[in-house]
Amino acid sequence: MARIAFCFPGQGSQRVGMGAELVQQFPEAAAVFAEASDVLGFDLGKVCFNGPIEELSRTELTQPALVTTSIAALRAVAERTGLTPDVVVGHSVGEYAALHAAGAADLASVVRLVRERGVVTAAAAAADPGAMAAVLGLDDSAVEELCAAATDVWPANYNCPGQVVISGREQGVAEVSDRVKEAGGKVIRLRVTGAFHSPLMGAAADRFRPAVEAVAFAPMSTRFMSTVTSAIESHERVGELLIEQLSAPVRFTQAIQSLAADGVDTFVEIGSGTVLAGLVKRIDESATAVSVGDPGDIDAVRESLANA
Repeated sequence: MARIAFCFPGQGSQRVGMGAELVQQFPEAAAVFAEASDVLGFDLGKVCFNGPIEELSRTELTQPALVTTSIAALRAVAERTGLTPDVVVGHSVGEYAALHAAGAADLASVVRLVRERGVVTAAAAAADPGAMAAVLGLDDSAVEELCAAATDVWPANYNCPGQVVISGREQGVAEVSDRVKEAGGKVIRLRVTGAFHSPLMGAAADRFRPAVEAVAFAPMSTRFMSTVTSAIESHERVGELLIEQLSAPVRFTQAIQSLAADGVDTFVEIGSGTVLAGLVKRIDESATAVSVGDPGDIDAVRESLANA
């Protein structure tokens, strides 16, 4: 019997049209978008389905849009396949969809939180601009050493072996980028204006705290793997972890390695895109990794995992 983890994507996986086919075909997915729109006070589906991408990529819209799409896909998967996870994990803002899937918070609470999260992180980026870049081809330890030798730049996302995103002030990111190239690695600048998942998000974390403390997180019915600590965490710890997450690195590599060591062999990405499934395969070549974001994916995952 396969041990299954549901994985939920974060910022960068957004695309115009995400969730549209789910809403058209599955009433349970349409209900998720309707409730999220009521909570937010605007038509979230219109932004997701029609764009433009510039609007969808505004942080304060991207975050609730991605989480809502993931939860809509989750409801469709549950209704149409009966598939249930042994554990859930999310990449950055994807942790909110994971927490909902685990039973820690209802849809309305999650959507309110991610809306506020997007607002405070966008404000922090505007007040104290930063930069981010993906470093390819170097060991994690090498990237850590390069960041430690520079000023105001830190590892932000451990995505998979050989892929670490750095975050910080422009000068620090540029300095480390030059050193990476000298060491034989490759650098891809990200199209962001903020130093997300770095200490420069400290002000955002402070502003975010009241919103988090207003939510009473419930005991979870499914295990939750944190990408802040790379450990299974309880509902009592969720609030502090969500605050810490804003300025802490995303340890996706380590979280997936921990799950694999614990016997998880099947990873189902729930939501927009296929980024996480690709990362999982780079972390653990022996794992089964599939993505579910459209109606056709639901049929495919039901067939592929039927005898797992």
